[in-house]
Amino acid sequence: MPDRSAVTRILVPAPARAAQGRRAGVVTRCTAAVVDLLVACVGVLVLYAVWAAVLFLLRPRDFHFPDPGQGWLLTALLCLLTAYLAFGWMTTGQTVGDRLLGLRVVNRHGRLPGAGLALVRAVLCVLFPILLFWVALSRQNRSVQDLLLRTSVVYDWTAQVPARR
Repeated sequence: MPDRSAVTRILVPAPARAAQGRRAGVVTRCTAAVVDLLVACVGVLVLYAVWAAVLFLLRPRDFHFPDPGQGWLLTALLCLLTAYLAFGWMTTGQTVGDRLLGLRVVNRHGRLPGAGLALVRAVLCVLFPILLFWVALSRQNRSVQDLLLRTSVVYDWTAQVPARR
């Protein structure tokens, strides 16, 4: 079996290897957040399409596209985004945006956050996204959510998932 560090040296460019394990900055984190928001928007569109398809199958003659209203769409987006972020962070420490940019969310011990911690972090990130910009002022590159929950977002291009405990 090949040495994982040797594989990492081959697959990860030298500048990226130098940043491995360091806390990510505001630009990288915001870019990952935009990707994750787009993933959640696609998820809401898929849910809407499924809802419309079910209505069509139940009553094809009386079918019209449902109008859930902006409030319901926003609520669905925020709930789906929260669940998506929490699930990604508690299972691998990464969402699609994090994976694309080589980021991972870890707890204070450098391990995966548990379900409760991941959910609270996701709720704070979705409800108060402006607090992410504290990273730009922080010497430790930590958002307010990170400071409150003692988490970190670090560069991690490896496929290896850290242990939970």
